[in-house]
Amino acid sequence: MFESVVSAPVVAAVAVDAANSVPGVRVQPGFTDLVGSVARIARQRVKGLDPAPTEGVRVRFVDDAGTTIEVDVATSGQDQAAVTARLVQQAVASAVSDATGLDVTSVLVSILDIDVPRLAT
Repeated sequence: MFESVVSAPVVAAVAVDAANSVPGVRVQPGFTDLVGSVARIARQRVKGLDPAPTEGVRVRFVDDAGTTIEVDVATSGQDQAAVTARLVQQAVASAVSDATGLDVTSVLVSILDIDVPRLAT
C-alpha cells in the first residue's frame, strides 16, 4: 500500500497561491509569520531551494476530520468583503484539494486590511 504525507508548508504554499489569484486580494502575513519566515527562508537558501511563500496561512490537520486552513488577507476594497472572503474560501479549498488530495473541511478567512483608494482633491 502506498501512503503519502503532505506537510503543512506545502499546503500553505498552495493556499497562498490560490488566495493571491483572487482579484483584489493579497495574502497579508502577520508579524509572527514574518519573523518565522526569516529562519525558514535562510534554511532553504542554504540548501539551494527557492522558498515558496507560506506567510499569512496556517494549516491544521485534524485526525479523521480533514484539514483546516486559516488565511489572512488584505482586499482592494473594490468588492464587498464578504463576497471576496467567499471567493478566497472557494479558491483555496479547491486548489488545496486538487493539488494534494486532502479533504479540506474549512477555510477561515480573516480580512486584516482593506485598501481604500484615496480620492483626488
